[in-house]
Amino acid sequence: MKNKKLLAATVVLFLIASCNSANNSLDGVLNSDLRVESSKRDTFRNPKETLSFFGLKANQTVVELSPGGGWYTEILAPYLKDNGKLIAAHHNPSKGDYYKRSRERFDTKLAANTIYDKVEVVDLLGVYGEDGSADLVMTFRNLHNWIGGEDVDKVLAASFKVLKSGGMLGVVDHRAEPGTSLEGMRSSGYMTEAYAIELIEAAGFKLVSTSEVNANIKDTKDHERGVWTLPPSLRLGEKDREKYVAIGESDRFTLLFQKP
Repeated sequence: MKNKKLLAATVVLFLIASCNSANNSLDGVLNSDLRVESSKRDTFRNPKETLSFFGLKANQTVVELSPGGGWYTEILAPYLKDNGKLIAAHHNPSKGDYYKRSRERFDTKLAANTIYDKVEVVDLLGVYGEDGSADLVMTFRNLHNWIGGEDVDKVLAASFKVLKSGGMLGVVDHRAEPGTSLEGMRSSGYMTEAYAIELIEAAGFKLVSTSEVNANIKDTKDHERGVWTLPPSLRLGEKDREKYVAIGESDRFTLLFQKP
């Protein structure tokens, strides 16, 4: 009888441990209730494949550059909470109304759920942490916003400084056709893969690998309102809405760099 009780207790403990392990796994986070709405974009943003390509691990110190409304933060915060650390480099609200509203929305999101209690928020154009303290820096669909000014240099320099030697930088952005001018990139929201690589390697990083996990061959990249014509922005409203919904989100390059 004792042996049966001991066996039953062991089985219960095993099931509890298995459940906790699943909840703390990347799959568990991706399928959590926290992401009921956000997961609708997974088809286009491929978070599991993208984060796996970047080498994300649960015990890492990770910096997310310009997290916006926190779509990826919803994944990274719970995944890193127990054994790692997430630093969100967001807008400084003193820069203007747009930056203030964006930062306030993000701060409100973090304050609404204890899953974000350990997220550290810093200034995107400031210092992200102690030199050589981070394992991985990532940014999603942001690099095109910084080109043509000093912001890109500041962000890439701060990223380089915070990473350990051998640390990685992962970048996803909207892909322009080769030969697109700088002005064309700035106005359309698309940037060439070659220009992205040139900028990042000029900051000291070395390209390690590329992936087509976020490619979309349906995207013709010649839309009236640039990349913002497509979902989720749909800047043209109801005009040709079905057409753009059928295309889906933009064609994107996915790049992985390393700090020597």
